[in-house]
Amino acid sequence: METPNNRKIIFEDGLEIYGSAFGASTEAVLEIVFNTSMTGYQEILSDPSYTGQAVVMTYPLIGNYGIAEDDYETESPTIGALIVREYNDEPSNYRSVTSLGEVMKKHNIPGISGVDTRKLTRSIRDKGSRKVLITDASTTIDYGLKLLRSEMIPKDLVRKVSCKKAWESPSDNERYHVTAIDCGIKRNIVRCFNSAGCSVTVVPWNTTAETILGMKPDGVFISNGPGDPRDVPEIIETIKGIRAKIPIFGICLGHQLISLAYGAETYKLKFGHRGGNHPVKDLVTEKTVMTSQNHSYAVDRESIRRTPLEVTHINLLDGTVEGVSCERDLVFSVQYHPESAPGPQDSKYLFERFIGLMERKTNA
Repeated sequence: METPNNRKIIFEDGLEIYGSAFGASTEAVLEIVFNTSMTGYQEILSDPSYTGQAVVMTYPLIGNYGIAEDDYETESPTIGALIVREYNDEPSNYRSVTSLGEVMKKHNIPGISGVDTRKLTRSIRDKGSRKVLITDASTTIDYGLKLLRSEMIPKDLVRKVSCKKAWESPSDNERYHVTAIDCGIKRNIVRCFNSAGCSVTVVPWNTTAETILGMKPDGVFISNGPGDPRDVPEIIETIKGIRAKIPIFGICLGHQLISLAYGAETYKLKFGHRGGNHPVKDLVTEKTVMTSQNHSYAVDRESIRRTPLEVTHINLLDGTVEGVSCERDLVFSVQYHPESAPGPQDSKYLFERFIGLMERKTNA
């Protein structure tokens, strides 16, 4: 149960925010971000893309429906921390097997409740995502600031969350076989491929182009994942080695890595996109869809003009690039999450679009 004001958040500018502990009592230096989703805290908790981040939930009540075995996006959550307005430790849900706090204790993830998350979110919007220390309330400000100055957020996050060896997920109605490069892949992406008739072989992040081509898949998928895409040049080289030889589809970090492989540039957003309410216009269909997102980096639109890529999707909130394609090479990617767990289901058609590319390659 919560104990009032026994934990706090220390910012680099000396700001201290107090709250009540739930989950683990771990001390951690993290990047603070916010998520605007109204449901799905378990999927957010277990999304590998949140590795190294303290996530402020803007929806005020968290924990009320507990934890269900089937709703994990990865077996071992690696999110940095959860910061909430109100935490419920007595969930009411027939699917619940345990509480959110118990799962966070098991995986050494700290939580803080009783925080004015509206004020904190406004601060992140105004000043941007930044480094914070999650610590005990008794920690002195001098010690906290010293720790913040000396500790850096790790850059090998993809290596941390990727699988260590390849694994298979067969489809009951197999039409095609997809090799998925695991940068922090979510379970529901694999389920979406399986439902669409694709068996999937998930391979580690540093699998070479030669190895992937030797598997003779019908298509290659580059997954979502945490951190700066420029921190994993190995994957960029792998994409360069397989492009134009096999259809490629990328989501989120995969979208950024494909863009970098074609010579575009990326940059860090002030506070990122996280939540299930981002309108995106598909320039191919001329339709606007609601999307679920989770990323800190974006592809620079001007730099795309110097590449064979074309912009296919635009974020209607801030004009950032949400999708690119190279028709010549049968390659496309989106910045958002069409598998949407949780979130809108508007964009699941993109899996069928990828299948269409594999059909074209097979019948060529």
